[in-house]
Amino acid sequence: QVQLVESGGGLVQPGGSLRLSCAASGDTFVGYCMGWFRQAPGKEREFVAAIRWSGGNTKYQDSVKGRFTISRDIDKNTVYLQMSNLSPEDTAVYYCAADRWGVGSAVKETYHYWGQGAQVTVSS
Repeated sequence: QVQLVESGGGLVQPGGSLRLSCAASGDTFVGYCMGWFRQAPGKEREFVAAIRWSGGNTKYQDSVKGRFTISRDIDKNTVYLQMSNLSPEDTAVYYCAADRWGVGSAVKETYHYWGQGAQVTVSS
């Protein structure tokens, strides 16, 4: 049973940085694509970034390019989302997701497993 557990959320001031972690268990994740999505109040869950477990190829939503970096540590079975230059518009619950077929899509329906979410609030 694949499990994803996010951590690292919290309150940060505009312009600040935060790193989210997603501890993955229950599989080797070879061939998977791991993604981060976010959902703000009253809005649809949207794609943020994705990384192929094997190879490390990455994809980003345009609004976070240059500010967010997705990475993975294969030895620790952990995926990270380093966020910098945060703005109030980045406030949302951030979800880690895993696509066992490794499609690498930005479409949330292609992901099979989800974490419980981590709240990120950007406010002064």
